[in-house]
Amino acid sequence: MGTLGLKIDVDTYEGMKQGVPRLLQTLKEFNLKGTFFLSIGPDNSGRAVLQLIKNPLFLKKMMRTNAASLYGWKTALYGTLLPAPMIALSFPDIVREIIAAGHEVQFHAWDHRRWQDDLPHKSEKWIRQWFTKGIAGFEKLTGQKPTAFGAPSWLINYRTLEIIKEHKFEYLSCTRAQAPFIHEIANVLEIPSDLPCFEEIDKQRAVAIITDLIKDGGIHVLPVHAEVEGGIFNEQFKELLQHALDMGNSIVPLREIKSKLVLQNIPVRKYQMELLPGRHSACAV
Repeated sequence: MGTLGLKIDVDTYEGMKQGVPRLLQTLKEFNLKGTFFLSIGPDNSGRAVLQLIKNPLFLKKMMRTNAASLYGWKTALYGTLLPAPMIALSFPDIVREIIAAGHEVQFHAWDHRRWQDDLPHKSEKWIRQWFTKGIAGFEKLTGQKPTAFGAPSWLINYRTLEIIKEHKFEYLSCTRAQAPFIHEIANVLEIPSDLPCFEEIDKQRAVAIITDLIKDGGIHVLPVHAEVEGGIFNEQFKELLQHALDMGNSIVPLREIKSKLVLQNIPVRKYQMELLPGRHSACAV
C-alpha cells in the first residue's frame, strides 16, 4: 500500500477558469481529494516571451509541450499586449466550489510569473509585499489564512525562507526532493513533489513512467497543473489515477500526508538548486 499526494498548482487565469472545474469533475468521478495551491493575483504570463529570448531550454520546453494547446493564445499575451487579469480573485465562486467539495486549499502565488522570472533580483521588501498581497487575497477568498505555501516553479532562496518562517506555515511544498524533510533555515516541514510532471516526460509514456515510480509503495507526491491535467492531459491523468488505485494506493491531499508524518523522525536538511530533466530552469531539491 502506498500513498499518493495530489499537489494541484493553479498558475494562470485560464487554468483557474477552465482547468480547475475539469479537475474538480475528474476528482469527483474518482471520489478523491487533493490540495489546490492557488495563484491569487495577476496573470502576467505574457512576460514569458522574455524567457524565449534568454533561455533556449524554455523555448525547447514550449515547443515540446505544445504550449499553445496547453495555455491558449490569450495567456501568451496577458501582462503585455493584454491586461493582466487576476487569477483566483477573478473566480471566488470556483474557490468556494473547491472548498465545498472537501479539497484542501493553500497559497501558491501572488504574481507567479514575476516570482518565477525575477525572484533572485528582487529586494526583501518586494518579497514581503508579494506575500502580504497574496495572503490578504487568499484570506478574502477563503476567510482564513493559508497554512501551507508551495513556491512557484519550486524556486526559493535563503531570503524567502527567512520570510516564510515569519508566516508560521504548518508545512511547505517548495521542492522536488525525494522525501519529506525539515528546512534548516525556516524550521518547517517540507512535503516535496518527488514525481515528474506530465509535461516533463514523454507524453506517450507518461502514465507508464509515473506508474512504475509508485509501484513499490511509500509516500509520493504528484505535481499536477490545472492547465495540463485539467486540459489536454486530462485523459492521461484519469488513466494514471485508475492505475494508482488499482495498485492499492490511497490518493490524498497533502494535509493527510502531513498528519501521518512523525516530525521527530524527519531529517533536517538544506535545499540546493538543480536542473531536472524536462525543466527549463533549476528547481530546489
